[in-house]
This record gives sequence, C-alpha cells and structure tokens, in this order.
Amino acid sequence: MNATDNSHDILDAREISRALERMAGEIVALAEGTENVVLVGIRRRGVELAERLAATIGGRVPLGALDITLYRDDLRTIGPRPVVGGTNVPMDLTDKYVVIVDDVLYTGRTVRAALDELRDFGRPGRIALCVLVDRGGRELPIQADIVGHSVEVRPTDRVDVLIREVDGTDAVRLVRGENA
Repeated sequence: MNATDNSHDILDAREISRALERMAGEIVALAEGTENVVLVGIRRRGVELAERLAATIGGRVPLGALDITLYRDDLRTIGPRPVVGGTNVPMDLTDKYVVIVDDVLYTGRTVRAALDELRDFGRPGRIALCVLVDRGGRELPIQADIVGHSVEVRPTDRVDVLIREVDGTDAVRLVRGENA
C-alpha cells in the first residue's frame, strides 16, 4: 500500500478458493455429514459464497437465500424505499442443520436479522454461522463457527469482499478509513 492508495488486498483469488475448500470441510465435520445440512446465504455475496461451498461439498446440499432488509434494526434509517432482493428458502427448516453463510462478520447485526428471518421457515435443529472474513468489532454477542480469514481493523476501516459472480474478480480488500 502506498501513500496515495488507501486500500490493499488481504486475500487473492487463490487464497479465497483455499479458504472456501477448508470451510466446506469444516461444515461437513461440524454437521457430521451432509444429510440434514442446508446452506442459506445472506444477500448479496453470501448467496454466491454458499453456492460455491455447496459445489465444493458435492452431492445435493440444499441452498437458500435470505434478504434481511426488512428484518434490520436500522430499517428506518436507510430511507423510505429500501431495496429488497428477495428471500428463497426452498424447504421447511425444522430439525435441519442450517448454515448461514455471509461474506463479512462485523457488528453481528446482519446475522441477528438473519436469525430473526429464519424463524419464519421453521425451527432448525442447529444453526451455524460461516463467514469468509471476520473483521472483529462486534456490537452483539455473535460469533462465527467457521471463519475463512480473521483480520482486526479499525472501526473507520472497511473490508470489501469481491467475488467474480458479482464483481468480476475474487479478492478481499482492506480499505483504510479517513483517520488511517
């Protein structure tokens, strides 16, 4: 990182691929197989990461997608017409081993909203959280069961996950905030 550039990659495409392979193995180990596993990605990039994890695990692992917009605790602060991407959970989750997949874990508020929304689809036997990046800075007592990469950053910093399905490339980028 040079003086004029306030960002740098902390993971490249190869490192992301290796992290996802390891994370897929950890999912199977935690769930003791794949029989009752359902991967549910949080929109936006969590859905694509869940798809990659399912492909790496192999077999027929059911996939779902959550749009937590209407479950956010700050909904009134994001404007009068929030953009809702749609939720698709293809089955009753009762007694399933649900793995919530997201790109970055920060305050924990997105995960709390996802947990609230999951209640609409039954009562899972177990819920695990799988994130590509844990950046610290929790505001709620939520932690990931499976983490691809941990990084400690300042509150003014940003961690951007870029994935080829959405952004045309795979990278995890640290963007230093104003007071860097």
